[in-house]
Amino acid sequence: MRVKNRPTIAQAAPGLGAGLRRYLYCTAAITGAAVMIVEILGAKMLSPYLGMSHFVWTAQIAVTLVALACGYYLGGRLVDRSVNLGRLYAGILTAGLYLAVTVAVREPVAYGCLKYDLAAGSLLASTFLFFVPLCLLAMVAPFLVRVLTLSVQNVGGNVGRLTALSTLGSFAGTILIGYVLIPLLPNSMTMYLTALTLMLLAAAYFFGVRNARRHGATLVLLILAGAGIGYLGVASDRWRGKDSTELFRANSNFGLLQVIQINNSPERRYLNDYLIQNTYDTNEQQSVSMFTFMLHGLAKVYTTNIEDVLCIGMGVGIVPMEFAREGARVDVAEINPAVVPLARDFFGLQPEKLNLALTDGRYFLNQTKKQYDAVILDAFLGDSSPSHLMTREAFDSMRRVLRPGGVLVINTFAVLEGEHDFFGASLFKTLQSVFPSVLIHSGRYGNTLYVASPKSELKFVRQPDFSRVHSLPLDQVREAYTRLREPHPDHGRVLTDDYNPVEFYDAVNREETRKNLAAHVKAM
Repeated sequence: MRVKNRPTIAQAAPGLGAGLRRYLYCTAAITGAAVMIVEILGAKMLSPYLGMSHFVWTAQIAVTLVALACGYYLGGRLVDRSVNLGRLYAGILTAGLYLAVTVAVREPVAYGCLKYDLAAGSLLASTFLFFVPLCLLAMVAPFLVRVLTLSVQNVGGNVGRLTALSTLGSFAGTILIGYVLIPLLPNSMTMYLTALTLMLLAAAYFFGVRNARRHGATLVLLILAGAGIGYLGVASDRWRGKDSTELFRANSNFGLLQVIQINNSPERRYLNDYLIQNTYDTNEQQSVSMFTFMLHGLAKVYTTNIEDVLCIGMGVGIVPMEFAREGARVDVAEINPAVVPLARDFFGLQPEKLNLALTDGRYFLNQTKKQYDAVILDAFLGDSSPSHLMTREAFDSMRRVLRPGGVLVINTFAVLEGEHDFFGASLFKTLQSVFPSVLIHSGRYGNTLYVASPKSELKFVRQPDFSRVHSLPLDQVREAYTRLREPHPDHGRVLTDDYNPVEFYDAVNREETRKNLAAHVKAM
């Protein structure tokens, strides 16, 4: 029995012929791709402000799943009330408009969420920015199943085709965002293009299929407004330093890379996702960051002879180049290829003087058969070190490649006092489980450096050489050589590949580090 006043499929989509069917299948593929792009790109867009910890990814995935569940449910309810395709494409248009707005408002929203703890802030930011468009895009699948199903006998085929096309679209979106768009385009531009694609998809239906002349002007104004707002967001995604000039800007698989020159000063800064990673004096052609001198200097004072060095993490190449200038053979494992031309053009890197492997540090350690006098671990992703390089198994691999008199030197943001010293204490215990000798050096301000060795005792074999230390960090460097510290013996645990909860327990410290660095960058 047909329900009165409920339009039939023929009435809702007159002449549902082969062309319209193909367009509906195309819609399923495009919206499937858009869902994956928004999910992955959403976390990347939040990372400059909230970091790339598991809290950010957990929030983004959780919001995506809830949005999809709500969208599936609402789409099914909506199509049961009316199979009018105009409602579906109005939802797609709204999703595109909303995403265009997120490009413009993501920065104030993210900075506003920084006042909450990292877990809550990540969840709030992701919900506000991405829940609505993801929910609207999820309505497509149940809606199209109902529209395309003319009888019970073809339900299976329609569901199968739509699911397959939507999944293939998601696959294409994942490959596109991971291997093409993120490395080549700014995140804001990629989200803007995704929003435009959805708006044009809806516009093509309304003007090409529905021939919606009555509401044509309104649709055009909405699309132009969304495109304009999104463009303003893209245009504003530029360096706005009051006392500095942006010399370089490029996206990469591991965040936004920038080189900033302080106006009327020789000081140059390297930023990753808006966080300062190193500073450089263009007149002296030296770093002005304490940790660069300590990474090189600690290896020198604790090792009799340095002929072979492995640097896990290149940064902008200042530490590897210092060893190379002294005649050492230097291998570098650097996971981000985009940083190499940046370091060459702006920070004096000479790649030809290094044996540069563009790969993950753990992978390099597992493959290499070489032995080294020093291993320098200076791998950072924004405000923290990759956790897979801080486990007992990772340190076992580092000890395997060290010569008996060699040293491992690690740069960290570890905290060694108070109730939030889990990472600092755990790193100390983990190193002690592998190496007979472990020491911690730190200045009153700045980075904390760990030194570990297969030797039974770590002691200076030569005195520090301060002649090559820049005058600005000189006092910090002097203090760091003499200031030895130890964490509370009852705090922390040995970290393993199987159990490494550092991101959870160190979240407060990383959040504070990110806030301080972000505030410093905003003040430039």
